[in-house]
Amino acid sequence: MAYWLIKSEPESYGWANLVAEGRTEWTGVRNATAAINLRAMQVGDEALFYHSVSDKAVVGIVRVSRAWQPDGEGGKWASVEVEPVRALDHPVTLAAIKANPELAGMELLRQSRLSVCPVRPNEWAVVLAMASGSARQAVLER
Repeated sequence: MAYWLIKSEPESYGWANLVAEGRTEWTGVRNATAAINLRAMQVGDEALFYHSVSDKAVVGIVRVSRAWQPDGEGGKWASVEVEPVRALDHPVTLAAIKANPELAGMELLRQSRLSVCPVRPNEWAVVLAMASGSARQAVLER
């Protein structure tokens, strides 16, 4: 299984929309690198759902429920279907991600405008620990 991060503006399509619908087609991505990432997604892969622009936080986990298909004319772009897995106990803000040295190489930080990017297994574990509060406690204890 691979891990990913997908971004959406909560005012356009947020976590609450996905939960209410139960699944959605992740369409409209018009960046070549992001499209390559969508094509690499497999059924069962999981992704961090990131609210961009206003919230700037990871708020939930989604699962890829259908692999990529062409999005638009000519097959240049791609989409996948995703379904919600669960909301995070505590949103993990962009500021918290930037402050954690274990996440310094995360694609979210390296390519901040990329709307679909891979997440390494160790980064996935750190973000989930931060969401559960265990990483917050470790930072307080330092």
